[in-house]
Amino acid sequence: MEHKLEFAQRLREAMLAAGLEPRPGVLLNLFNTHYWGRSVSFQAVSRWLRGEAIPAQDKLLVLAQILKVEPEVLRFGRAVRHQVQESRKRWDDGVSYEEREVFDAFLRLPVPQRKVVREIIFAFAQAHASRGGKS
Repeated sequence: MEHKLEFAQRLREAMLAAGLEPRPGVLLNLFNTHYWGRSVSFQAVSRWLRGEAIPAQDKLLVLAQILKVEPEVLRFGRAVRHQVQESRKRWDDGVSYEEREVFDAFLRLPVPQRKVVREIIFAFAQAHASRGGKS
């Protein structure tokens, strides 16, 4: 339920930032003129703004386009986007060419062999952690 309320807050803020009053009638008219699917109802838009529902992905993409905000930011907020960027940066900065070759080879293995390799890696990681992370 909290996710719906947070989405509603982001939707209202995006509307204000776009110079729109965060009212269902305003969003309804704007949305239905841009959406190529079946028109949404006043009640549906009201539920989005009250935090009772989150629109489906196709509708979310149209909302984001209308309000000039990234869809992932509208749906999940800037914090999640930041977490994804940090994770990607860690992957890009922290993995050498040789390690990428190992990952590629791992992905080419049949699923049963991947499972064995994963278990071995996790066993090494657990042993390393139990020694306090010392090499």
